[in-house]
Amino acid sequence: MAALRFETPGFAGYNVAWSPFLPDRFAVAGAANYGLVGNGRLSLLTLSSMQAKTFDTQDGMFDVAWSELHENQIASACGDGSIKLWDVTLHDHPIRNWAEHSREVFSLDWNNIQKELFASSSWDGTWNPDRPSSIMTIPAHGGCVYKCKWSPHHPALLATASGDGSAHIVDLRAAGGSGSAKHVLSMSVGGEVLSLDWNKYRQMTLATGSTDRTIKIWDGRGNAASMAERAVVVGHNYAVRDVAWSPHEAGMLASASYDMSVRIWNVDEAVATGQVPMLNTPKKVYPMHKEFASGVAWSLFQPGMLASTSWDMETHVWHALS
Repeated sequence: MAALRFETPGFAGYNVAWSPFLPDRFAVAGAANYGLVGNGRLSLLTLSSMQAKTFDTQDGMFDVAWSELHENQIASACGDGSIKLWDVTLHDHPIRNWAEHSREVFSLDWNNIQKELFASSSWDGTWNPDRPSSIMTIPAHGGCVYKCKWSPHHPALLATASGDGSAHIVDLRAAGGSGSAKHVLSMSVGGEVLSLDWNKYRQMTLATGSTDRTIKIWDGRGNAASMAERAVVVGHNYAVRDVAWSPHEAGMLASASYDMSVRIWNVDEAVATGQVPMLNTPKKVYPMHKEFASGVAWSLFQPGMLASTSWDMETHVWHALS
């Protein structure tokens, strides 16, 4: 299929998310002036129309997460430290607002098993799962927490990626009211860790992307205190801004980079040989963005279809191998 291009004029794309309920609906988080200063915008798009329904905020918007309970609700992460919940059937104003982070909220993720929970992470170095008010706030890292992701296999495991060069998996079952969570496993990644994602088919397998331009594959199925590094994926020329495992093929991984490209990798081609293998040949390079490629997401309903968003104020929908 030829790529479909959706414009978000005046707003650089920061992340994109497909609806878990409707196959043709997706949302883009955007920020004016590349997120440095100015307003934010949530753009709701469908494959059948180039017109977006928009919701504006007074500060940049850096991430979005669809509710796993309500098909018309979506949360947004904002530069003023707030999280806003929107009903897409309404207009103008959020239906709920949380303001518990002290700096930019950079990541949101909804728990797809324990569906009443979602988690947020911030440049203030914390993450918290939220209900009407947050039920927990944990200083997870010594630097900005760029990403938080719930395990698709266990509702109490959450992974975090940080500017301190590490990623952690924490177990909320070990967390008390004091905010002390058990760090089950750690990864010393190298560079600032900008992104991570859980494999949808292989428990305790994750991918991380960082400013050192590498993607690393980790396995935590052993008994060691830290994740085992299973493969290194190289090929991007600048920092890896986002990584996303396919929901349809266990070995397929997408990555978005500041080198303006999105790449598709078959990680299963990196076969272990007694040392950490290296994969440097992508299955596809998508070079059509004209600025930083900042977010990538696989369609949940149509195998091989992706959406990628960029600071070029465009979001593209395209197929991984066509």
